[in-house]
Amino acid sequence: MIETRTYHTKADKARGLSNSRAEAVYDTIDVAPVTPVIGVAVTGVDLTRPVPAEQVADLARALANHNVLFFRDQPELSPEQHIAFGRNFGDLHVHPASPHMDGYPPIMEIDIDENSIVNNGSDWHTDVSSDAEPPLGTILQIHRTPRSGGDTLFANMYAAYDALSDPMKAMLRELTATHDPERAFRGRYANRGMDDRGKAFPAAEHPVVRTHPVSGRQALSVNETFTTRINGLAEEESDAILAFLCRHLTQPRFQVRFTWRDNDIAFWDNRCTQHLALWDYWPDKRTGRRVTVKGDRPYFRGQ
Repeated sequence: MIETRTYHTKADKARGLSNSRAEAVYDTIDVAPVTPVIGVAVTGVDLTRPVPAEQVADLARALANHNVLFFRDQPELSPEQHIAFGRNFGDLHVHPASPHMDGYPPIMEIDIDENSIVNNGSDWHTDVSSDAEPPLGTILQIHRTPRSGGDTLFANMYAAYDALSDPMKAMLRELTATHDPERAFRGRYANRGMDDRGKAFPAAEHPVVRTHPVSGRQALSVNETFTTRINGLAEEESDAILAFLCRHLTQPRFQVRFTWRDNDIAFWDNRCTQHLALWDYWPDKRTGRRVTVKGDRPYFRGQ
């Protein structure tokens, strides 16, 4: 379990100062909370060079503890640098539907302009939660931001779970849900040359509440993009509970809103975080690249 004292800087640690409720001690990075609930700005890391093992360990713990890490004022990473940074945290995931950067299968390109018919991530979701082993996390660098708009919202699924009543928690802990990628992926990238006719997009079943393998905390694990049914319930019951949970988990009190600047990087933890990318900048342009780290099969472990 993560320690429950917080030091936002190494100087704070030396003085024994702590001013937030569930954040860890970091020896090699500095973190500054963006909100009390979710998100920290990280400094002290050079993402263009090999990252020392001690920093990788601190970043992995910070990710699990704060949901999303923000790196401001970065240089534009080369594809090789972006991939190398992602591989510090595990093998890289290749998206099952989206086209990838030529020569770099793990890199998904973000290229939204006046001719786009869909926006990447415009509904609340965790990335590819329909995989049998959903991704651990995603590292996105936006190279060109629109003149206005284009923020990304991130929501803390630990906090969303913690805010539920004890009877609701007890019920949800016993349930699984189906995550089906068909409606999210079928034909989505046709305008970018992807022909998915005849391709299978398998569904997966996961716990409605999952235990984070690093923090040990419980997090809600359903989302409006991929989750189609709560298993074992009548259709009306499933629909009602899913509708309630999807409204509940997107409350502003669980969120941070990130306004991008050119070459900023966000690294979010799909095991305890949902996000939504606003498409409020049409016909302006937004471009970037992302890599996604493979995860493991979700589980629930009672405490």
